[in-house]
Amino acid sequence: MIPAILTGTCAFIVWCLLATRMERWWVSAPLVMVLAGAAVGLAAQGSIAAALNTTAAQRAAEIILAVLLFVDATEVRGSLLGRYPRLAARGLLIGIPVALALTMVAASFLLPALGWSMFLLVACVIAPIDFASAPSLLRDRHVPERVRDVLTVESGYTDGLVTPIFLFALLWANPANDSDDPLAALVNAAPASLIALAVGAVMGLITETAVIRSDRAGWSTERTRRLALVAIPLLTYAAAVGLGGNGFVAAFICGIVYRFRRGDAASAEVGLTEDVGALLTAAMWFVFGAVIVVALGDGVPWQILAFAALALTVLRVLPEAIAQIGSGLPRSEVLALGWLRPRGTSTIVFALIAYNTLPEGDPAELVLAIASLVVLGSIVLHTVGAPVAVAGHDRRVRNRSAQ
Repeated sequence: MIPAILTGTCAFIVWCLLATRMERWWVSAPLVMVLAGAAVGLAAQGSIAAALNTTAAQRAAEIILAVLLFVDATEVRGSLLGRYPRLAARGLLIGIPVALALTMVAASFLLPALGWSMFLLVACVIAPIDFASAPSLLRDRHVPERVRDVLTVESGYTDGLVTPIFLFALLWANPANDSDDPLAALVNAAPASLIALAVGAVMGLITETAVIRSDRAGWSTERTRRLALVAIPLLTYAAAVGLGGNGFVAAFICGIVYRFRRGDAASAEVGLTEDVGALLTAAMWFVFGAVIVVALGDGVPWQILAFAALALTVLRVLPEAIAQIGSGLPRSEVLALGWLRPRGTSTIVFALIAYNTLPEGDPAELVLAIASLVVLGSIVLHTVGAPVAVAGHDRRVRNRSAQ
């Protein structure tokens, strides 16, 4: 444990102190943490799987997801759906269901032995988009401003919207429930989701009221209010779990309610929480590096490779193209909305929760392998590939101008 902590913290500190130089070399924090985690995984390969498959590991993953969902829900500026709400709504309300359905169809052809519950579970695991691994894409002048705004909204809400479906699929796919009936799984999952919705909404309202009154009465400072907001997703998570609900769904709803009530001020107020989330995200990338060793160490069948390739190409672009039919967006912007959808922390956390919850065996290991390949491929495409392609494009433009 101590060698792993030393390796992970040293890698993170080195990147932070050399961040500007590293970014010039297209070396992101997730890439550094993945490499460090992989080194630890290779050194302690036999104990990684056992460490992941514990209740403590699952709780840690859930708490990290709760913090990230709260931050995601509060960081969208402008209206709740950004400056282009109709385009964002198309992506969220049409694009997500279409992506889940097409992913399930693709899985049924390439991985037919799994069954529909696992098809849905896998689709949910690889659905969320996360720009933590490639934040420069949201600042890149080559990406149209409208596309960047819509992608920011989708990255903030996709994981939260997919989470209830993921929990339902996890309950449906778990043999411990002694039922392959999706209706029974839905009935069993509904109370926890309703409790989460209620707890999240109440906590969001209480938080907003407490922050405003404390500020106006002079009972707190800006610093202490930021500290309080760091604890809010943890409190919401604990309250929901204690009442039998889902903690990270509650944290997401809390963030939405708080953002709705506070407006753009919420984005500034959760700055410290966002920094804590960034640190937790770095920790998850480090864990992911070790997970790769477990998931891919024995080789991967061609069917899983083909499925991961589809997930990074067709199953990204086609759903967004269908969602934006009739929107009036130029074809180039529709293509950008489809291609620029990196996978990251949420996929890693979903996969770890599924691996921990499902019985030991092929299904759990397959979910971990698919998630590992998709996230690893996304790092190559978005964290490394996209900046290199942009730099090459600019270099060619400068050379043509000089001639």
